[in-house]
Amino acid sequence: MSDRGTHTYASLHVGPAGGPRDEVVAIEEPMEVRVNGSPFAVIMRTPGADRDLAAGFLLAEDVVHGVHEIGLIEHCQDADQEGRDNVINVTVTGAAVDRLESRLAGRRQVMMTASCGLCGRRTIESLRSRVSSVAGDWTVPASVIASLPSTLRRAQRVFETTGGLHAAGLFDLDGTLLLAAEDVGRHNAVDKITGRMLLERKLPLSRAMLQVSGRTSFELVQKALLAGIPLIASVSAPSSLAIDLATDSGITLCGFVRGATFNVYAHPERVG
Repeated sequence: MSDRGTHTYASLHVGPAGGPRDEVVAIEEPMEVRVNGSPFAVIMRTPGADRDLAAGFLLAEDVVHGVHEIGLIEHCQDADQEGRDNVINVTVTGAAVDRLESRLAGRRQVMMTASCGLCGRRTIESLRSRVSSVAGDWTVPASVIASLPSTLRRAQRVFETTGGLHAAGLFDLDGTLLLAAEDVGRHNAVDKITGRMLLERKLPLSRAMLQVSGRTSFELVQKALLAGIPLIASVSAPSSLAIDLATDSGITLCGFVRGATFNVYAHPERVG
């Protein structure tokens, strides 16, 4: 039995109450992203919010700079029946057409795993040429930041049944959850959020905060920067490059947000 996000498998439980039992497991499937009909990337993801994921991914890949450069996003009807739900084409227009040609000329066609993100292809210096910093002249109580993981956890419907997905949540400055996304990849969950906001013409998100599960990598801070999000928090540690990018771009970076405590690695002035 399965839906688009989970599948039930038979398993053997080992322990005092051991024996056969069914387990609900998060689905991981490849999604081929085509841009203007040309293959661009294959992303290992959890099915669902595919249009948002594709839009957020192309924003992070510097193919599109705004929703005005996006036409149709649709599943490809020329794919075979089995793969039809896993092949999506994005039509881009304007200056994005030239950027697409540049990206296609400069990249190898590779399989992107769910844990990959941009895999270090883009440096901090190249980011500065496009988005130098975020705006966000505000402060938020420490207690609000401390509350974000538990609020996000309650919204993780598929994680509740599988225990096998990452999550990202977009919050307002009062700690109200605006949007949540789950995926086998942390980067994909963030792309689903930024892609939705891009398609709804709500970027930049200068009065919003991003909470993610797992650790904070350079790529996640990069995605926050491109979406104009001034604060990103996680339940685990940041990497050194994530701290460097957050420091240079004006992003408040919080880590080890657990219980009532957390660390602030960059721009603590937003934490009241």
